[in-house]
Amino acid sequence: MNSTSSMLVATAVSTCLAACAVGPNYQAPAAPQTAGFTPPGVLPATTASAPLPGGEAQRFVDGLDIPGQWWTLFKSPELNGLIERALANSPTLESAQAALRQANETTSAERGSYLPSVSGNYQAEREKSSGAEFGLPTAGSFLYTLNSATVNVSYTLDAFGGIRRQVESLQAQADAARFSLEASYLSLTANIVTAAVTEASLRAQIAATEDIAKSQRTQLDITQRRVTAGGASRIDVLQQLATLQSTLANLPVLRSQLAQERNLLATYVGALPADYGGAEINLDHLTLPTDLPVSLPSKLVEQRPDVRQYSELLHQATAQIGVATANMLPQLTLTGSYGGVAETFSDVFNPSSVIWSLVGGVTQPIFKGGELVHQRRAAIAAAQEAAANYKATVITAFSNVSNTLYALQADADALAAETLFERTAAESLTLVQAQYKSGAASYLQVLTAEQSYQSAAVGLVKARAQRYADTAALFQALGGGWWNRNDLAANSSDKGPL
Repeated sequence: MNSTSSMLVATAVSTCLAACAVGPNYQAPAAPQTAGFTPPGVLPATTASAPLPGGEAQRFVDGLDIPGQWWTLFKSPELNGLIERALANSPTLESAQAALRQANETTSAERGSYLPSVSGNYQAEREKSSGAEFGLPTAGSFLYTLNSATVNVSYTLDAFGGIRRQVESLQAQADAARFSLEASYLSLTANIVTAAVTEASLRAQIAATEDIAKSQRTQLDITQRRVTAGGASRIDVLQQLATLQSTLANLPVLRSQLAQERNLLATYVGALPADYGGAEINLDHLTLPTDLPVSLPSKLVEQRPDVRQYSELLHQATAQIGVATANMLPQLTLTGSYGGVAETFSDVFNPSSVIWSLVGGVTQPIFKGGELVHQRRAAIAAAQEAAANYKATVITAFSNVSNTLYALQADADALAAETLFERTAAESLTLVQAQYKSGAASYLQVLTAEQSYQSAAVGLVKARAQRYADTAALFQALGGGWWNRNDLAANSSDKGPL
C-alpha cells in the first residue's frame, strides 16, 4: 500500500471513530412547567385608567409579539434619537461586539484542528568536513553543498471526539457572547428609556414646585396685606414665609438630580457630560402603549437573552467534560514527509533524490499523578455550577416578569388615586384661599391645604412617570424582541443576521 492509500484509509477510520464523541451530549433544559407569571385571577386583564395623558387603561395580551424597536411604541422622536445615538456610540456595545468577533474567530481557528497540518521546509547547507570523521584520515577534507526540500504533514485522528468537543465548547462560548451582546443591547435601550422618563419626571416636578412657590408668594402678599389691615398676625406671615422657603428648598435637590440624570444619559450615548446635548423629554409628549405583551411562560426562556446566555455557558461546560474525558484516552497521530535531497537545487526534484516517511503513533497517558482524573471531576463540577446558575437565571427572569405585571397594575391604580387627590387638593386650596382672603377661613386651614396640594401635585407627576418606566421594564423583562431585529449582526459577525 502506498503513502496516499495509507492516508486515505487513516482518514476514513478517523471519520468513523469521530462519529461518536465521549462525554455527555448537551440538551437544553426544558422550560418550567407553569401556567403563568402570577396566580390565576390575581391580576385583571385590563388596568385602571385616569382622565389625563398617560392615564389610559393598558390591556395585557397573551402571546403578543414584541417589535425589535419596542421603544418606538412611546412615539417620541426625541427618545428615538437618543437610542439611535447610543446604538452608534456606546462603548459598552462596542466591547460586546468585539468580544463576539473574538469568540467567533477563536472557534473558526479551532475548527482547523479537524484537518491535517501541512508545512513546507527548504534548507540549503554549505559544509566542509574532514575525512577523519568518516575513518579516512588521509583523505583530506571535503567541501560540499546540500539542498533539501520537504513537505511535512501531521494529522491527529479525533478517535474519541476530543477535538470535536473542544470546537463544540468554543462554539457554545461564541453563542454565549452573542446573547451577552443582545443582553447589553436590551439593557442599554431599557436604561435609556427609564433615564429619559426620569429626566422628564424631574423637569415636571421642578415645574410643579415652581408653580406652587409662585402661588405661595401670592399668598404671602395677601397675608402681609391682611397684617397691615389688622386681619392677620405677624405669626401668619412668618408661617407662610417658612412654607415658601421649604418649597424653594426642594428645588436645588431636584435640579441636582436632573443634572445627574442628564450625565447618566450622556454615559449611555457615549458622550462626556460637558459635551452632551440630548433633547429634553416631556411627559406630555410620550404615548403610553395600551396593548402590552405577555409571553407564554414556555417561550420566556427562549426570549430572554440572559437565559440563553447561561444556557450556552452550560453547553460549554458540558462539552468540556468530553474534552477532559478524551484527554484520558489514547491519542492517535499520523505524520508524514515527502521531499528531496541533492547537492544542487535543480536535482532536488529528481526521482532519485526523493525521500519520504510515514509514521503512526499512539500515546496513552499512564500516570500523571491523578491530574487527568481530577481535571475531569473539575469539568463535571463546572457543569453542575453552570446548571445551577442557569436555574437561578430562569427563576430571576420569571420573577422579573411577575414583579413588573404587579407593578403595572399598581401604577394604574396609584395614578387614578393621585389624579383624584390632586384635583381635590387643588379645589380645596382654591376655596380655602378665597375664604381666607374674605376672612372666612383660618390661616391654619390655608397652610394645610397648601401642603396637601404640594404633595398631590408632585405625587401625580411621579405616578405618571412610573407608568412609562414600568412599561419599559415589562418589555425588558420579556426579552425586548431581539429576535425581530438584526441590526447588530453586521457589526459583530460575518455570518449574517442573528
